[in-house]
Amino acid sequence: MSKEPVRKFYLKEFKAISHAMSTYGDLNLLLNHLVEGTTRTFEAKGCSIMLFDETENQLFTVSSFGISDEYLSKGPLLVDKKYCAFVKGEPMFIEDLGTDNRVHYPEAAKKEGLISMLSIPILFLEESIGVIRIYNSEMKKYNEEDIDALKILAEHLGLVIEYYGLKNFLEKVYTAVESLPARTLKSMI
Repeated sequence: MSKEPVRKFYLKEFKAISHAMSTYGDLNLLLNHLVEGTTRTFEAKGCSIMLFDETENQLFTVSSFGISDEYLSKGPLLVDKKYCAFVKGEPMFIEDLGTDNRVHYPEAAKKEGLISMLSIPILFLEESIGVIRIYNSEMKKYNEEDIDALKILAEHLGLVIEYYGLKNFLEKVYTAVESLPARTLKSMI
């Protein structure tokens, strides 16, 4: 009978990350702190946050820690049935990146020294918008409560990402409206 993996993520860490998500003014800084903190908390080799681009049908890395640029630029990560965490909206654990047929670049993973990976989907209104990936240099299992906590944080992250997207859009609209001549604005009102 196998023992449940030791829990790494407790209420103290959960509260700190939740607070950071609701108070950071800089999305990039938040993402950078999340990947670093996740890597350290789970004693992993590294972590990345990837977002989905519908136009390209690909996942793009927006933040990472502990993973080389060479590995991150190994090739496109097209979304298909192999990416169960993203497509199904459920966590996915890959025990052996070198032999699992869901892995697009097993040789790159081997060269990077990666053995296993946990992917947690980032959801917004139950739709996947990206993934958090935790990379390990050994076969590592995760405690179910840790996975549940990561799922909740990934949903919060989805809200934050959508908020920043909407905020940026509204700022562009506001700037565009401000640049209109006064006579045009009067005719619109």
